[in-house]
Amino acid sequence: MDKIKTSCLINNYNYAEFVLEAIDSALNQTVKFDEIIIVDDASTDNSAEVIDKFAQLDNVKCIFKEKNQGQLSSFNEGFLAATGEIIFFLDADDIYEPQYLENALNFYRRRTECDFIFCAYKKFGAVEGIFQTDAVDLDLGYSVIRTLCNGEWIGSITSTLSIRREIIRKILPIPNIEDWRVRSDDCLVWGASLVGAKKFYMSKPLVMYRIHENNQYHNNKFLDTDKNYEYKRFWKRNSLFNYILHKNNLSLPLLLAFTSLEELKTIPCPKFQDFISYLKIIFLFEHNLYWKIKGIVLLFSYFIKILMSGKFKK
Repeated sequence: MDKIKTSCLINNYNYAEFVLEAIDSALNQTVKFDEIIIVDDASTDNSAEVIDKFAQLDNVKCIFKEKNQGQLSSFNEGFLAATGEIIFFLDADDIYEPQYLENALNFYRRRTECDFIFCAYKKFGAVEGIFQTDAVDLDLGYSVIRTLCNGEWIGSITSTLSIRREIIRKILPIPNIEDWRVRSDDCLVWGASLVGAKKFYMSKPLVMYRIHENNQYHNNKFLDTDKNYEYKRFWKRNSLFNYILHKNNLSLPLLLAFTSLEELKTIPCPKFQDFISYLKIIFLFEHNLYWKIKGIVLLFSYFIKILMSGKFKK
């Protein structure tokens, strides 16, 4: 069996009470990470003291930043220090189940075309429950056009993400760190789609997502502190897309209707919402009237074909 080198990037800021559990969960996997990189974003609590205790371990690298710059800056620093073929991301307040890495690596080996996995997760702490996008594993295909045109976010929270190095190097490092001090998983999820990652969903809930009073994403603290948050996020997204497209010399294809249909076909068992997404793209963004009409006709023909074949996923 071919060896796949793995890196786990743990980002931490003022989570001294949680980070020990996160590190232990990465260390105690049934299949070991080749390296664990812990980036502390200039914490003002005793995080550095907790993290430093692991610095003597051979497979652990500790990076202590002198200035607090936010989560994206920690992703940048961690990736630049990483050498793994597949990069796994873990927030310091979350926990991996012991079999997480083993299951993920088996998935990557079975599906060698896979570039990006996100998995189901368990909520624990102030709220408990299992969050699953679907009850079965899914091949989500490619999503360049639907992300570029519709801004679709095909992924999940930071700690459920793993991405091949060849994809991440097209995204990170990202210079506009002030835009993404929090919710930097947006950069990974959107960015991976834009640079052509083939995405998969793993239905086993092998990550534990901690819900607590300082959990900004779950508690919608962004909206509480800034009523214009979503408007500002739109422009941050626009800037991010422009940067990634320019960095990789990408642009919207000329025959958008044709390319949209081909992208849809990369999803083996598409859902009704997938057809609606591409119909919207062809109708709104295809400027050539001939291809707009032809694209819509071809899309409906393909929908009927999938429906009759039994591959349609409700």
